[in-house]
Amino acid sequence: MREALALAQSPDAPVGENPRVGCVVIDADGTVVGRGYHRGAGSPHAEVVALADAGEEARGATAVVTLEPCRHLGRTGPCTDALISAGVARVVFAQSDPTQAAGGGGLVLAAAGLEVLGGVLADEAERINADWTFAELHGRPLVTWKAAVSLDGRVAGSDGAPTAITAEAARAEVQRLRAQVGAIMVGTGTALADNPHLTVRGVEPAGHRSVLRVVVGSRPIPDGFHLHDDEAPSLFLADATPDEVLSELFDRGVRHVLLEGGPTLSAAFLAAGLVDRVVWYVAPVLLGDGPVALPAPSGAGERSVGVDVDDVMVVGEDVRIRGWVTYERAEQ
Repeated sequence: MREALALAQSPDAPVGENPRVGCVVIDADGTVVGRGYHRGAGSPHAEVVALADAGEEARGATAVVTLEPCRHLGRTGPCTDALISAGVARVVFAQSDPTQAAGGGGLVLAAAGLEVLGGVLADEAERINADWTFAELHGRPLVTWKAAVSLDGRVAGSDGAPTAITAEAARAEVQRLRAQVGAIMVGTGTALADNPHLTVRGVEPAGHRSVLRVVVGSRPIPDGFHLHDDEAPSLFLADATPDEVLSELFDRGVRHVLLEGGPTLSAAFLAAGLVDRVVWYVAPVLLGDGPVALPAPSGAGERSVGVDVDDVMVVGEDVRIRGWVTYERAEQ
């Protein structure tokens, strides 16, 4: 199973719409006779690749796979059919498939007479596909809000101009975070004030794919701005609600969004209950004046927002706080 997990994390394995899956086929003597992993939407699934690699040696063998074999017909056929047709005697899988369409493949295999064992190193498999699993269970992408603030909570100086708040180590870490997501999102206010590139620099994005740049808001972005260049694809969504934004991104195959927008966009997603994680950098500086990370609440009935912190770390000169967002309805 550990070898299958390593295959699932191959450099060209997909990140996004499809899960990362690895499969190893072993014969009765415990010898590996086939290996495979999924290379992206529309390509053969890991089980099919491993079975083809094993050939006739798959008959009577054990297939070890990181995700429960699918039972549905999509752009490729059901993996359960492929395993049964190949004459595999036993299937061992890690994570159960959380989707309604494809889940339950283990029961199909058992009904066909195969020996089935699930849950082997399931936690490790789920970590590999954490974003995909969340998105499939919730029907929308996971949203991580990244912010960099001064000790007094400012995100820029008094003139509102772009301000390098954090130091080099934190900025490099943010690039690694960007490389793991499917989209980076800002509002038009941030886009107009900062003219950002919103690209991944200094590190190769997971799965060697482009990270989508998303701008939300009705104000037009001038043609000469970086967001119109060809460094990465850009999507401009005018007058869209947070729900509509995430629905559009989910349909485009995005399973994890990095929210880097300013106070207005961040507040809108928080008010809608659609921020799931925070990655918050606090720099040892005092700006004294300027915009804060969030505007003041507009009145009673607002959501009460908390964070279940799971990690606090010094990153170079700055402090990083990570955690899951919690929501409670405030008293009227």
